[in-house]
This record gives sequence, C-alpha cells and structure tokens, in this order.
Amino acid sequence: MPAATIAPARRIHGRLRVPGDKSISHRYALVAALADGRSRLSGYSTGADCQSTLACLRRLGVEIEVDAEGTLTVSGRGLGGFHAPAVPLDAGNSGTTMRLLAGVLSGQAFVSALVGDASLSARPMRRVMEPLERMGAHIDAIDGRAPLTIHGAPLHAIDHEPAVPSAQVKSAVLLAGLHASGTTSVAEPAETRDHTERALTAFGAAVDRRGLRVSVNGGQRLVGGAFAIPGDISSAAFWMVAAASLPGSRIEIEAVGLNPTRTALIGVLRRFGARVLVEVSGTNAGEPYGTIIVEGDRTGTLTIAPEEVPGLIDELPAIAALAAQSGEVTVRGAAELRLKESDRIAALVAGLRNLGISAEEWPDGFTVHGTGAPRGGVADAHDDHRIAMAMAIAALGARGPSHINGAEAVAISYPGFFETLGRLVAPGDGLGAR
Repeated sequence: MPAATIAPARRIHGRLRVPGDKSISHRYALVAALADGRSRLSGYSTGADCQSTLACLRRLGVEIEVDAEGTLTVSGRGLGGFHAPAVPLDAGNSGTTMRLLAGVLSGQAFVSALVGDASLSARPMRRVMEPLERMGAHIDAIDGRAPLTIHGAPLHAIDHEPAVPSAQVKSAVLLAGLHASGTTSVAEPAETRDHTERALTAFGAAVDRRGLRVSVNGGQRLVGGAFAIPGDISSAAFWMVAAASLPGSRIEIEAVGLNPTRTALIGVLRRFGARVLVEVSGTNAGEPYGTIIVEGDRTGTLTIAPEEVPGLIDELPAIAALAAQSGEVTVRGAAELRLKESDRIAALVAGLRNLGISAEEWPDGFTVHGTGAPRGGVADAHDDHRIAMAMAIAALGARGPSHINGAEAVAISYPGFFETLGRLVAPGDGLGAR
C-alpha cells in the first residue's frame, strides 16, 4: 500500500485487539535465545521490526519455529552460546533490535556486524556504544552510527548513569551485564519502560530494583518457559486517540498490555476530556493486561510537560492528532523525537499542515490548534510507521478525503492497521481507509 485514502468519518466504534506488544516481543525473543531450554512465545508481534530480531537471532544459530497460530518456539543457547554469524546482522528499521543486540553481542567471543536500512543508519548509537565499551567491548562505527562492528570480549560490570533516559540503552547495558563479571547497574534520570527487567525476572534472573536504579549480577542462568505477549498499547494509542478526538465514538481494546510504565496516555486522554475505563484481567510473567474502553466526549487544552515525555515517547505522534478538529495540544521537552525513524517533530507538523490543521514547530516539540474540521489533503509518512498512523487518525475528521503517502510504513509495527480502520468506522459515518 504505497498510499492510503482516508475518507471523512464522524465517529468510530468497535471492539478489537491490537498486535502483540513490540517492546515485549523483542525482549522475550532475545532473553529466550539466551536461556537454557525451549520457550513458547504466543502473541509475538507481526510487525517487521520484531521479525528483524528473529532473523538476526537465526543468523546467530538460534532455532526458532513458528506454528500456524503464530506462536514461537525458541530453542535457547544459553549465555555465550551464540555462533559467529557468517554475514552482517540486518536490523532493518529496528533501533531496538540494533541497540539490544549490541549489548548481547558485546559479551560474545567473536566479531559481528550490525547493519540497518537508511533510516536506522542515520540514527545515533553513541549512547549505547559508550557504556558497552566501558564494559570492555570494542565497537567500530561511522561517526557514531551504523553499521556497527562489535568486537566481543570478556566484560566487567559498570555503574551507568545515562544523561538521557532510554529504555533501549538501559536494556542493552543490562543484557551485557548478564555476560559480565560483577554487578552491573543503571541509574536513570527518569523512569522508562521496564519490560527488560520484568522479562529477566520471568526467565529466572534476580533483578534488583531500587527506585530508578536497576542491577543484575553477571553469569546468571536463564530458564525457558511459556509466555503470552499482550497487545501493544502504543499501537492501541491510535484508536484511543481517534475515539477521544471524535465525540460519540466508543472503542474497546481487549487483551492489551497495562504495564504501568506504558499507561500514561490514559491520564492524558482523561485530561483532554475523554472518558476512559480500564479493566485489569490478569498478569502474565509480571506484565499486567486487560481491556481499555475510550469514549469521545469533549475536547480541551492539553500540555505535555518535559518530565512526562519519557513515559509517552512512542505515543506522542498519536497525541498530536488529538486536536486535529478542536482543542489544543502542546508538547515540549521532546527533542528526542527528532532522532526517531524520522524527524517526528518536523514530519508531524508538516503533515498536519498539509491536511489543513494549524500546527507550530518548536525545537523540542509542537503545538496543534484545532479550529474545526480541516479540509483534508496529502500527507507524507516519511517512511515512519507512527507518522503514517498519526496522519490517518488526524485525517478522519476532515471535510474531504485525505491521502497518506508512504502508508506501507505501518508494516513496521501494525501490518493490518488500515484494514482495522476501515472496520472501525461506524456504518454511515464514513468509508475509512481504502
């Protein structure tokens, strides 16, 4: 789908499930590969990023089987059990794959190369390279960017205090710490998602968490098991925002992850004026899951402060679409968005303006002013899955059809996004995407 056409819609309505959580999928696959024994992973993400992680693991000698329902069986190789790859490991568009694998590969007894597509090759890697080199690895790069050549070595523990909060950097250091002598610690300046800590615990590792500091001892044995991956709340965010921004809408999202480091959007939508109900169904491997119901009611003025950004970093493109018709949304302290798959600040503002929506760009964020139904137009996804989905949601309330160029980028995390959109547009209220 090189382009998608979004027809106007007054509201959306329906019940759905979203693909398996992208962050958890990456981590479960990696930790299962490092464990002893077999692991069964149900609900694994169908997105291209998580498939890149599986492809890299297979190149490292990990046997992975996928059954007709999409459940993975991963035959773990244990710590230090990977084979030297015969070719570079291709992370595709996935920064999570590259950064977390860099941590794992730093402790292996061989040299390996990590490559990615043009977008990933432009993203900064020094923040993950620096602590891994302090631990004893040697990493070659081009101006701090991929391709990365990792010279694995015996590692020693460090105490790492990153200047910028990053779950990917934290995870890379902790995974390297499993291969290191001593106790490795990461003390973050702000809380980030904790899926790696929960995954390590679920696979049998002892993880010490005290406030914003997390520590692991090297040489711990991981044990495989059976784990169910909940739906991705960052994918659900687009439906939540669509319902919140179109009064009269009602969306019910089942079996979605409710990890408390990922649910800040719920409070944001309530502040904007939506009705949000959360029902916790249970917990699997330390990851809570349940149902989220969002009903559009009223719109308001919303400001996302810098201290909120780490807990909303993946949801900010969706949040930009909240005020496509009415209300106002301002995000500050989010310069990190410029270092994602695209410059998300510039891409969001340009796309919204092309749809006829008033938007301003700041060095570290943006402001969107809803002044009534926009005219519609043509927006570019900039090869970024979250920009493609954000533009589609923003276009729903337009007076005329809108076209999203580069719509195929949604395959990175949510291959069935546009088909689901067409189903959720209430009968008689629009034609959705086609």
